Amino acid sequence: MPRAQPPPFSVILTLRWRHAVPGGQKPPHGPDHQDFGGFSVGGIARTDVSFVSGGLRCAAWLYRPSGPGPHPVVLLAHGFAFTREARLDAYAERFVDAGLAALVFDYRHFGGSGGQPRQLMDIARQLDDWRSAVSYIRSLDGIDPDRVALWGTSFSGGHVAALAAADPRVAAVISQVPYSGLGGRGRLPRPVFLVRMFAAAVRDEVRDRLGRAPAYLPLVAEPGSGVFAPFVERGATAALLDLFPPGYEWANQFTPRVMLRLPGYRPFANADRIGCPWLVLVCDDDTITPPDRAAARASCAPRMELHRFPVGHFEVYLGEWFERAVAV
Repeated sequence: MPRAQPPPFSVILTLRWRHAVPGGQKPPHGPDHQDFGGFSVGGIARTDVSFVSGGLRCAAWLYRPSGPGPHPVVLLAHGFAFTREARLDAYAERFVDAGLAALVFDYRHFGGSGGQPRQLMDIARQLDDWRSAVSYIRSLDGIDPDRVALWGTSFSGGHVAALAAADPRVAAVISQVPYSGLGGRGRLPRPVFLVRMFAAAVRDEVRDRLGRAPAYLPLVAEPGSGVFAPFVERGATAALLDLFPPGYEWANQFTPRVMLRLPGYRPFANADRIGCPWLVLVCDDDTITPPDRAAARASCAPRMELHRFPVGHFEVYLGEWFERAVAV
């Protein structure tokens, strides 16, 4: 299928045509980041790189458009317990088609990045990884440090909003099906689910404090399987695996202790401080990140642009609805 032509959304306008701040050469690559060489993916140059966050290496893909630069750049990372292999390359390639560079990275403890235990969901660490990624990309030759945009989806759609509210240098933000915090409008979980999830989270937290291995939970499970998971829906496991390339072994598990921190994490709390263009994409049939909740909380941002799609949470990653989402 031929790629849709990227339209002139305000994010692209801001990144691609805003006057670049003149300056000297960026500092040379130092010990905090490495370049492992590159290759071409679908005719687009991609380089395996890494940067340091919290003493560990975060694995990343760096995409550069043709031309000498300095180029605007978009940083991308995935949502709850996912890795960059779950279609983030497809999004990055569209940004490169539009003349932007892209950096796609895995959080510590996930995918190609370092860190033990694996699949550790830690909000503070993930936010630090984003900050480290921003510092790294701003240090590279050929990248304009004042035209850095953030792209997040689901859980990371909240992260990028929180980061943009605190960093006025961020040039633009895209939050796709974003997590905006608990409470407000939206379907409430059943009490029995909340009790079981709280018990699992406490057990995992206690094991961590005792220095023991995590008490993992699966992220998704099938109805009737008898497996407790946050997302139980027929066909959900197969649908999520469709996001990954054939043969990729995604770990369907996470550390539930993160659920103890969710009530205190409100990534849209300072949305009114996001002064750059902010594109918010929500799905009307989304039962994971309620669309009306996110839309209401983002509405106070002065340059927020909202788009809605009549589908569920995962349908914007593939097929027709992916094409529509990236065409906004």
